Amino acid sequence: MSDQQGELPGLDLDAFATWYAGQQPGDLDGPLTGHLISGGKSNLTYEVTDGTTRRIVRRPPLGHVQASAHDMGREHTAMSALAATDVPVPTTYARCEDEAVIGAEFYVMEVVDGTPYRTAAQLAEVGPEGTDALAGAMVETLARLHAVVPAEVGLGELGRPAGFLGRQVRTWGRQLEGSRSRDLPDADTLLARLEGSVPAGDADRDATSAGIVHGDYRLDNLLALPGHARPVRAVIDWEMATVGDPLTDVALLVVYDKLGTLTGGDAVADASSAPGYPDEATQLQRYAAASGRDLPDLGFHLGLAYLKIAVILEGIHFRYLQGQTVGEGFDHVGETVEPLLAAGLAATDRRDT
Repeated sequence: MSDQQGELPGLDLDAFATWYAGQQPGDLDGPLTGHLISGGKSNLTYEVTDGTTRRIVRRPPLGHVQASAHDMGREHTAMSALAATDVPVPTTYARCEDEAVIGAEFYVMEVVDGTPYRTAAQLAEVGPEGTDALAGAMVETLARLHAVVPAEVGLGELGRPAGFLGRQVRTWGRQLEGSRSRDLPDADTLLARLEGSVPAGDADRDATSAGIVHGDYRLDNLLALPGHARPVRAVIDWEMATVGDPLTDVALLVVYDKLGTLTGGDAVADASSAPGYPDEATQLQRYAAASGRDLPDLGFHLGLAYLKIAVILEGIHFRYLQGQTVGEGFDHVGETVEPLLAAGLAATDRRDT
């Protein structure tokens, strides 16, 4: 039996313990306790322990869930495949596809020691030099991910390179409609603009020009130990991983670095405002050097990134209005959506896009 120490939303520890004992006998031995790890606004992440061994359990959020989002199988598949590469990922132990066990699919992975740096206050303890080094390691790790050949690690079928960007626009348009609770005219304008400006060559993209795309790459999706020879200890949150245009990850990282200033920092991370954190030009130069890739004008990619984050946050706002979020920090998420859409319009208004 398991001691939940009060109700643990979304994870029945007794049911989990029974199931996991059949998957990894002896790995967690004895009564389990657990807690929800705070900070996540999408999938739910728990740490469970028998008092000696610790494990992480990941499951989709409660309530309203988009059909193509919060993909436990995708997360588990991506991390399991990348374990043999030099991209740091947690070890995975088991995956449950039977929703009857705890009410949703889930998987189990190792606990990796490291901090998901989210705020400038956290990085203040690291110092300017350490912050610059950590940001550099983040970019270098992204370049290493994009250097992995998907087919060589069994991920060739994770996505379809041809037409990737066009599908992304349509996908996030559908996701928005699935979470729309108010009028967002800038969203409609941005969607139309992106649909009409998909970069040439997207329809003909093949495996040689494609790479593994994390889909949500940012500093607080890394577990880091500043000062370590390799400070990025693990890349986490692979629910949107696919095979496609690696520049979508680059643009998303740039946009995430702007969020604190753009939205006031209340509902999003503001780590990029910490002393020592490199500016956009430095980040892009480092990525180009580490990856060997040419970086064209990123207007379309930036517009798509702004749209994507806006839609994700609108979905969180939708769940918050329905009382289906777990934890704190959701009450102002909806206020960030319109500034993001406006920034997306500004990014795609470049003459050379």
